[in-house]
Amino acid sequence: MTWSSRGAVVLTLAAISTVSLCAQGPREEPAEVRCPSVLGVGAHTATPFCDVHVQVDPALGIQVVLPRRRGEATLSFNLHNRHIYSRQEEDEGRAYTRYVASVAVATLDGDVVADAVVMSEFRTAVDLVDRVTGGAGPSGLKAIAPVGTERVRVTVPANIDTVVIVGQSLDMVRLDGRETVTSPGRPIAILSGATVSYRPRP
Repeated sequence: MTWSSRGAVVLTLAAISTVSLCAQGPREEPAEVRCPSVLGVGAHTATPFCDVHVQVDPALGIQVVLPRRRGEATLSFNLHNRHIYSRQEEDEGRAYTRYVASVAVATLDGDVVADAVVMSEFRTAVDLVDRVTGGAGPSGLKAIAPVGTERVRVTVPANIDTVVIVGQSLDMVRLDGRETVTSPGRPIAILSGATVSYRPRP
């Protein structure tokens, strides 16, 4: 997938093979993702991660620009929960957290194309998908890390050239209580590995 922050240079991500069965056959390639809030790159997988924020205005969400094509396209991406890792909490047995994050894939006009949910539980560091580089501490790793993975596949109609991904809500259960997040601007999930499958125009 390729990413860009608004007004910034497009970042080309790790190679994902392009599949073309014939000249007019289906093709799968990295999606062009315009990420307004890049979390960072995975320390072990080199995967770029993008924060998904709760948004009411579709223009503020993560934009995915679809290629010129014939017919529908299939947008696929990984959706992760967003955990703040603490070694101290883990050592003290206080780290358990259960997450349920809901996001929407919509048009720029705000019409919902699909909904998606990722649910996961954190107990120890082995539950993390990866650690993220760019932290200020001695390890160079951020405390925020992806946990759990849900592969989301969305069929996008032929007349839609751009979709947005926005957060809707997050429900967190910890040993000390429960919290539900719906406030615009709050990061509630993480996106990675976006690809698009489509039939190119001749």
